[in-house]
Amino acid sequence: MMKRPVRLKAGDTVAVVSLSWGGLGEAELLHRYLIAKRRLEEDFGLRVRPMPHALKGAAFVHAHPELRARDLMDAFRDDSIAAIFSAIGGDDTIRLLPYIDYAVISAHPKIFMGYSDTTINHFMMLKAGVTSFYGPSVLCEFGEYGAMFDYTAQAVRDVLFGDTAGYQIKPSPLWSDTFVPWAEENMDRRKILRPDVHGYELLQGRGTVRGPLLGGCIDVFMMAAGTPVWPAPERWRGALLFLETSEDKPSPTFVTWALRNLAAQGVLDAVSGILFGKPQDEAYYEEYKQALRQVVAEEAGRSELPILYNLNFGHAAPIGVLPIGVPAELDCEKKTLTLLESATKSE
Repeated sequence: MMKRPVRLKAGDTVAVVSLSWGGLGEAELLHRYLIAKRRLEEDFGLRVRPMPHALKGAAFVHAHPELRARDLMDAFRDDSIAAIFSAIGGDDTIRLLPYIDYAVISAHPKIFMGYSDTTINHFMMLKAGVTSFYGPSVLCEFGEYGAMFDYTAQAVRDVLFGDTAGYQIKPSPLWSDTFVPWAEENMDRRKILRPDVHGYELLQGRGTVRGPLLGGCIDVFMMAAGTPVWPAPERWRGALLFLETSEDKPSPTFVTWALRNLAAQGVLDAVSGILFGKPQDEAYYEEYKQALRQVVAEEAGRSELPILYNLNFGHAAPIGVLPIGVPAELDCEKKTLTLLESATKSE
């Protein structure tokens, strides 16, 4: 049984950590941090505390994985901190592995949230037996220009502040592929939202399946596989595997290779279903579907395995929050995803 952290309430303190790329502290991006800080304080009623090395800048953060890890460990040890939010992803969170004390995480379960390269940190939390949350980062979503997406803000309130037993994770009716350069002169520019004509798409499967949510960014899986944080075989058994692609927009060939790796490991034989996120800007939207069908149904021989496509998490816009380790139900006929238990506890 995974340990559940205490849910958030107004007045709680949230620690900000830079665990991969250190852009949060760069002079030209500091305004986005200040937007996020104000939003967390004014819209969510939280107190924001950057950990000592979170704002040191990209070069310093890159050079000191041990200090990044220290910030994370100290945030878990500090009982005055209720939650830990990742600044942003990157590409070298894997370098923190030698410095992580899993006993500390297990002894001090609290909300941890982020996505992308933060997948590695989520696997750390899983190893420690603590539920974590695949959701918004400080620089990207909380620091969004103009206003935070309503869908994302509501998901944060629902999942981190509320009881999620029976909570249905619905598709966003709107989406965006607008690119707004990160610069202070663009602070009032909002991304353009338009109707999502797809909704959730069922690629294959029937009936209803259940299992704990487990997954992350498929680009990052190849860095994690074979390391001490890669989930053990029993973790995959019966899980609802969620996968998404990064802003690098990996080729359909890469996604095919990554899926073949999961098949070779026995992961595709073990899971009860697959949830695939909306690709950023809907890049390779149809091609990724073909890669899933080819590897899962044809090559792995699992034509009955439910696959739900076009979910709002990870690098999509907007995104919701997926609690890792929490049992969920996928109903193929209704095309719904429902959390079966609360992701947090009241005290």
